[in-house]
Formats: sequence, structure tokens, C-alpha cells
Amino acid sequence: MTDKTEIVIAGIGQTSVGEKWEISLRELAFHAIESALEDAGGLRPQALFVGNMLAPQLSGQAHLGALIADFAGMNGIEAVALEAAGASGGAAIRSGYMAVASGMVDAALVVGVEKFTDQVGSTVEAALATSSDSDYEAVQGLTPTAQAAMLLRRYLYEFDAPRSAFAGFPLTAHANGARNPNAMFRRAIKPEIYERAGIVSDPLNMFDIAPNADGSAAIILTRPELLPPGFPHPLVRIAGSSLVIDTLALHDRPDPLVFHAARLSVERACQRARISPLQVDLFELYDAFTIYAVLSLEAAGFADRGEGWRLAQDNCIGMGGSMPISSMGGLKARGNPGGATGVYQMVEAAMQLRGQAGDNQLPNARRAMVQCLGGQAATAVTHVMEVMAS
Repeated sequence: MTDKTEIVIAGIGQTSVGEKWEISLRELAFHAIESALEDAGGLRPQALFVGNMLAPQLSGQAHLGALIADFAGMNGIEAVALEAAGASGGAAIRSGYMAVASGMVDAALVVGVEKFTDQVGSTVEAALATSSDSDYEAVQGLTPTAQAAMLLRRYLYEFDAPRSAFAGFPLTAHANGARNPNAMFRRAIKPEIYERAGIVSDPLNMFDIAPNADGSAAIILTRPELLPPGFPHPLVRIAGSSLVIDTLALHDRPDPLVFHAARLSVERACQRARISPLQVDLFELYDAFTIYAVLSLEAAGFADRGEGWRLAQDNCIGMGGSMPISSMGGLKARGNPGGATGVYQMVEAAMQLRGQAGDNQLPNARRAMVQCLGGQAATAVTHVMEVMAS
């Protein structure tokens, strides 16, 4: 790939996020694909990349590339599924980006899809635990929620941060989600509601944890010269892209409160885009847990180590702040559809840059950074997007 290669977003599509008991995995993916194809003005992809986390465990279905391509009427194209825990959608976009950038594919379709409601209870918890180290973490009964709780407890102890300061992150997410017609939770919450919320895994309460949900989002990538005539949308390009891994197990890291892969991923994506992270207009981060939002902001360089909580306290992360996050509700209010989350984040950022975010539209948004995480930030995928000059 040369520096002159431009990869643009030709089409976007998404379903609402929620509990979709009545629809199958393949149908859910098809609805998002159909919307993205229509948005792209008839551009036809030569390759399909599917981001999914848990279909084999929860839906009893693997081989999603063939399943979804067939159901969408795309027999004969290249199709494959990618799994990187919660970063699966971002990894699928990364693969589509590289396929188009290499010249091997003219247009790539990326769809993220997840169906949590195919199972309930302990089966879901056991499936989610597969994102951690099975031999040394999951086998001991350690869940992702319990790990996040330990990270928050350690953070509070090490940096003497006030527990109440963390309320700003879910409050911001819910305020933005209230104006997103595709969000699972469309109601703002007040600080006193957060303070009274029940504890799930001490010190995490129910508003510190994003809800697992069903959903699908899709995006079509191509080169500008291949867009159909009269393309109606502002051109948004992926200016930088990076996928980085860290140790899978938290106990193997020198400092569990440093998301090392997230930091490197931001650095490399921004280096590719030839910008500083401080030059983006919004940051769609991976707020599966409130502590993840704080550690992600610190990893990206928006706050020093141990200071990320201050961004909420100082009102920096809201729609009128210096670094807006979770502009359409984030994982917390939109919902967390597993392997589809990274694609939702890209779709939402593209809407902001196109000026199509409705009541959540940020004024003069020209550049966005999107990051999704797999496991406890063992995989980090970051994309920098920007509006192309006309």
C-alpha cells in the first residue's frame, strides 16, 4: 500500500440494538448488509468479512462467511469470518481495509453481527469468559466483569480517585443514547440514579457495565475512483488503521492499569494518518466497563496515567466538551453487540463526519478516532477517519 492509496466508506447500515428473539443470526446480518448496499448506490463487493465473537457457542453456528454471503445472495464471492473477542468487528474492518488497499479487492463488505439472546444465563457468561485466558483465568471462575471490577478497585486505590467521578461516563453515554433511534437504552440518567444503582461486582454497579445485546452493522469500503457516479455523501476516508495485541492474561502484564496495546494502536493509526490524537474531533471508545473508558482515554494520550477520570469531572467528554466520546451512546447506552460493536462504532463515526447524526450531530466534525478492544485490551484496533477535501 502506498501513501497515495485512499480507502473510503461507500456505504453504511445498521439495525437497532436490543433483544431480538424473533430474528435469526443470518437475517440480522442481512438487514444491515441491505442498508449498506443501498447506501453505497449499488456498488457490489467482491469480498465479505464477518466480525463475530460468539456464534459457535451461543447460536450453534460457525462458518459465517459462507452462511451470510449465501443468504445475502452473494454466492461466488470471497467470504470469511474473523474473531478477536470484542474487537472482532474492528478486526474485520481492518481486514477489509487491507484487502482494498492491496488492490486485490475493489470493494469490501464488512458486517458485524451478534446474537446474545440465543442463550441465557450461565451459558452466556461461560461464552464471554472465553475471551480471557482459559487455563489461568476462566477456569478459576473469573469473568470479564470481575476482572473489570478488580481493575477499578486497583485504580481507586492507586490513584486515590473519587468513586463518584466515574458517574460522568455512563451519564454521558445515556444522554447521547437518548437521541439515538438505534440505541437499546434511550433515556438519560441523573447522578443520583447512578449513585443508588445496585452493585454487580464490587465496586462496579449496573451503570458501569454495558448490556450485551443483539445487533448488526455493515460498512462498504472502496477506492474513490470506484464510487458510482453521483455519489451523494461527503467522502469519508480511513486515514489510519492499526491492530495491536498485548498479553492475553492480565497477570502477565507489568502494569494491569496500562492498556499497552490500546496505546500502540492509537500511536500507529495516528502516525499513518499523520496526525496527533489531539487533532480528532471525537473518540468512539470501547466503554464495555466504565474503567475501560478511563484507561482508554489515558492510553490514547488524552490524560496522564491516573488522571483519566478528571475528563468526566471537568465535563470534557460530553457533546460540548473538548473530547466528545460515545457520541451515539457508546456500548453503555447503544448496547454491546459483541463482535458487531466495532462496526457500529465505525458506522456512527461515519454518520458524524457525513453530517448525518441527527440530534447527536457534532458541529464541524471533520476527523474521528474509533477504537474497540478484545478481552481486557489484549487486542486493540484503532481507525482514524476524516472527511476528504472536495
